[in-house]
Amino acid sequence: MRFLAAFTLTSVALAARPFLDEPDTGIDDQLGQIVANGSLPPLESLVGLPDFQWAARHYMNVSAYTYYRNGAAGEWSYRNNLEVFQRYRFRPRVLKDITNIEASLPTTILGYNFSAPFFISPCARGGYAHPDGELGLVQGAAEGNILYMPALYSSKKMNEIYAAKANNSEQVLFQQVYLDGGLNESQQLIQQIEAAGAKAIILTVDSPGDGIRHRAARYSVGSANTEYSLLTWELYHQLSNMTSLPIIPKGIQTVEDAREAVNQGVKAIYLSNHGGRQLDSSPSALEVALEIYNEDPEIFQQVEVFADGGVRYGADILKLLSLGVKAVGVGRPFMYANIYGAEGVARVAEMLKYEMANDAANLGVADIKQIGPEYVNWKSTNAWYS
Repeated sequence: MRFLAAFTLTSVALAARPFLDEPDTGIDDQLGQIVANGSLPPLESLVGLPDFQWAARHYMNVSAYTYYRNGAAGEWSYRNNLEVFQRYRFRPRVLKDITNIEASLPTTILGYNFSAPFFISPCARGGYAHPDGELGLVQGAAEGNILYMPALYSSKKMNEIYAAKANNSEQVLFQQVYLDGGLNESQQLIQQIEAAGAKAIILTVDSPGDGIRHRAARYSVGSANTEYSLLTWELYHQLSNMTSLPIIPKGIQTVEDAREAVNQGVKAIYLSNHGGRQLDSSPSALEVALEIYNEDPEIFQQVEVFADGGVRYGADILKLLSLGVKAVGVGRPFMYANIYGAEGVARVAEMLKYEMANDAANLGVADIKQIGPEYVNWKSTNAWYS
């Protein structure tokens, strides 16, 4: 009983703890005067991903910033996405040769080569941060040699986005879609995606209804997709028969749906709760990945698993990779970084690579591809473990 009472008190204390959307690392003291004058801080003065949110919050107009920042209802899932990573502590190993850690960063995603196991998640309305909109995201991804997944509801037209690929090169993009119309409209959309040159289709499946977004409603910047959508496995196969491109379901939130996706023959699954924007109390991708690892870990060997939500540090990526996730999506930080255009986007990619390599070194991981669950204390928040 004493143990249960102590656990209950701890839970209450955690619930009462103030939420830090941007942790206090001294940025106000260093750069507050610059943003007070309406100027962007020098790019080189930003030292981490949360700094870009801080800069965007001060620089963007309030409705545009709110569109990026908002979450569903009371925003508990948004908060959980950010805080869940800190509930699990690393188990660092020492006296390991980690001197070649940077060489292990490159990876493949669906067979395509990239410089690191993270990518730019699909996010709508890139033009809210910069007049060039998604063009900065394409070009920044090219500079960092990372994957970018343009959103269907982008500020720029699809043909403009794909025309902005590095020297119209073989830069790989995966295209995100919603299904708002019937089969004829969907077939036309797929043909447009194929003609643009996308290498995969990311089908958002976690928003069959409108997201309840109180913060967004106050500024009239609600969901881009507000209609009820028909989303079934039968429809998935109908779409798959229209194209040779792999169609990846984005928004898997249970081990049951992950298992069903494997049974349905998908090439990959994408764990996500829509950035905490769609259904409040939905689980974070880290919690879903942990559920899959605990109940059906073979899924990680059967298909490639992608995940996003709340990632702000290289250490967050390492925790997802340790469970078997193949590649990790980062959304809002890249959107905030786009206030600087392509240069800001490339800077975030550079930061994440630096953090991943050095955090892995300090964790005693010699090869990021060999990181496993033994490097994280996954039992630390299980109240019933003894």
